[in-house]
Amino acid sequence: MIATQFTPVPALLGGMLIGVSATLLWIGLGRTAGISGILGGLATARGGNAAWRTAFLVGLMAGSALYQLAAGPVATAAPASGSVLILGGALVGFGTRLGSGCTSGHGVCGIARLSRRSLVATALFVGSAMATVAMVRHVMRG
Repeated sequence: MIATQFTPVPALLGGMLIGVSATLLWIGLGRTAGISGILGGLATARGGNAAWRTAFLVGLMAGSALYQLAAGPVATAAPASGSVLILGGALVGFGTRLGSGCTSGHGVCGIARLSRRSLVATALFVGSAMATVAMVRHVMRG
């Protein structure tokens, strides 16, 4: 069984940073912080539209690097093979297109705007994740 750790303070701080980032993007540019939409739109973006998308994505990666510099290396483990991880990433990408957005766009920004569509999408995301974890931990591993 995969062990998990309950870490409420880092989770709370991370959630607050996500909320602040989404708020700043909304107030500053009137844009929703849906990461799949930001990344997906980068391929066809021009000028200032490409600049803010690039800056936001670079900031996501820089934040992780800064955290590791401040707190030290983060222990990670991938309990699956590289091919399974690639397949999972492809399925997540497919799901974000199918659901017209990702958990950051629907779960953080859409629910904050009281969007019914985002509430339903987020409930489906969470339900699918719970079902996947149950299948992997309890059915596929015996």
